[in-house]
Amino acid sequence: MRVLVAGGGISGTVTAMALQRAGHEAVVFEAYPSGGADAGAFLTVMHNGMDALRAIEADGPVIEASFAALGVEVVAPGGETVGTRDFDDVGLAGPRTLTRAAFYRVLQEEAGRRGITVTHGRRLVSAGSGPDGVVATFDDGSTESGDVLIGADGLHSVVRTLIDPDADRPRFTGLTVVYGYTRAGGFPPAPGVYRMIRGSRAAFGYTTAPDGATFWFARIDDTERPRDEIAAVTPAQWREFAHGKFDGDPLPCADIIAATGDEVFGGHSYDVPATRLWSTGRMVLVGDAAHAASPAAGQGASMALEDSVVLALCLRDEPDAPSAFAAYERLRRTRVEKLVAASAGEDVGEEPGWLYHHHIDWNERITS
Repeated sequence: MRVLVAGGGISGTVTAMALQRAGHEAVVFEAYPSGGADAGAFLTVMHNGMDALRAIEADGPVIEASFAALGVEVVAPGGETVGTRDFDDVGLAGPRTLTRAAFYRVLQEEAGRRGITVTHGRRLVSAGSGPDGVVATFDDGSTESGDVLIGADGLHSVVRTLIDPDADRPRFTGLTVVYGYTRAGGFPPAPGVYRMIRGSRAAFGYTTAPDGATFWFARIDDTERPRDEIAAVTPAQWREFAHGKFDGDPLPCADIIAATGDEVFGGHSYDVPATRLWSTGRMVLVGDAAHAASPAAGQGASMALEDSVVLALCLRDEPDAPSAFAAYERLRRTRVEKLVAASAGEDVGEEPGWLYHHHIDWNERITS
């Protein structure tokens, strides 16, 4: 089976590697000239995400490019610690923190090592039925044919609207998130933990890398602005915006932000609570294209990684694409929609840590 993958980010690249391992030919098309433009942004791949990578033997490069996240420390506005929580790692691969740019780079390098080509600068604009499957059309006028098309094209997915022109638009969560990192010294270190601080006007979190760099983020209540306006905000403007929300608080937040250079990135936070249609007979969604979540639970990347591997297993074990897509949705929908709800602050009736204990056994067959 020849599979066209729209999107060369985290979910698209891992989907291609998983499909290759499952015996299919995967061809990846990425809209942007190169990955990792949001240089200041970073993420944590949680236990379940590392498990998914390990299922296709792709966890090693990520471990080498990252550092361990061991737990969370909660700090009150006055500076006192009011709670701690270690990440449950009994029998699990622990979480890893790294920049998005590094994550894109190591995944695409690993895909290249495996003989998978990620073609940049080709943005999908439409797709339709062809003689033997699906024909994808790109913004340069070129076309590609395949048996199926996978939409790994993110929050504002083109493939989502091709599958369902009436699909709900992403929902603004009311938050703008600013990320950055600095190598300046003199701050209270937080090695191996995320120190979470609630300031008087916004929330802040940071952790200290083994080399002394401080990785930080700020979650700020905000009103929605047009996408082109957000895209035009400079690193200096993001730094000023975040700094103003902590200036005057008796905490290190403002000082950390002020010490940050141009390695800062910001944007609105959106979620996709429920996508009515995940697939047609020839097209299917993975990752944020199907189910974006608020960053509160830190599970966006990990859920996308789970999707990628489970979809590949379904395409390996089911007799045809429609059956595989149905099995994939059956296995994934309830879990990811519960995660989106939990990230939005809803009570989903689960014990703490329910997200982490998700294991994918590559040698176990999918059963309908």
